[in-house]
Amino acid sequence: MKIVAGLGSVDEYIPYVQAGADELFCGYVPYNWTKKYGTVLPLNRREVLAYNVQLGSFSELEILSAMIRKYRKPVHIAMNSLYYIPEQYEEIADIVKQCMKIGFDSFILADPALILYLRQKGISCKIHLSGEAGEMNREAIKVFREMGIGRIIFHRKNTVASMRQMIEAVNAEKLEFEAFALNELCQFTGAFCNSLHCDEMGYLCRTTYWGDAEMEERMERVRKRTLEIEEQQEQQYLCGKSGCALCALPHLEAAGITHLKLVGRGNYVEDMIRDIRNLKAALGVLEENQREEKETGRYIDQLNKKIFDGQPCGNNCIYNPGQFL
Repeated sequence: MKIVAGLGSVDEYIPYVQAGADELFCGYVPYNWTKKYGTVLPLNRREVLAYNVQLGSFSELEILSAMIRKYRKPVHIAMNSLYYIPEQYEEIADIVKQCMKIGFDSFILADPALILYLRQKGISCKIHLSGEAGEMNREAIKVFREMGIGRIIFHRKNTVASMRQMIEAVNAEKLEFEAFALNELCQFTGAFCNSLHCDEMGYLCRTTYWGDAEMEERMERVRKRTLEIEEQQEQQYLCGKSGCALCALPHLEAAGITHLKLVGRGNYVEDMIRDIRNLKAALGVLEENQREEKETGRYIDQLNKKIFDGQPCGNNCIYNPGQFL
């Protein structure tokens, strides 16, 4: 399985590659788009200018393209909005063609209409279906495959078992499959979230809410744990503190996952470097265990020693351990 890490600025590319990232992804929102549409009609659903979340100028893309030619680690450009107004489709197609001219040929898209529009325009870029696209099942994957999708990115709410069933059902299609591995566990599914990630307001995903008693109790535990983690954040690094699936790696690989998503756009660079190294180390432990035919329990023991140094993990599991099988 390959590591796909989030990129917040051009400066992060080389250290992330050197740390062990196999691929990277980033957002690109031209200033003209921001000036024209502002926050409420976003290109990428990450309309943040206050800190490094995405690239904002074509010159940055040109610099990044030169780095890619040297280091040979591809960067996928994310356009995660669920829909666009009619006039925006032509503008996005122009942005895609500009990016392709300087070497970017793969794009992470969530809007099925945009995918169809690009194909109808004869734009032959590689397309990864964003996890923001929503619920997945085997028939949906078949439909998207017919639209020329090369990779399916599963959203956080898929269980490992359901991903395995879907992959097995379309295995002959030779698709790539990507799943979340570290960071940014969220109570929402992106496709059903109308929140905005921007400078002007707080993120809805960080707002407490009420549901049934069981859900409320669970969210209160998560909220308290999050507060504890945030209080320690400046003093202590903890791998997977905002979402972790390291113990699920054997099951993800067995399910047919080919790529692991390491979220991190906007995170501290030093923390991201450690995240990449830890995920790389976890994959090394997994490979060693498989080569020596050791049990999964042995993998967990070695993981705790190598990654968490015998300390308890953040207990913020992306996938419920009880749903692995």
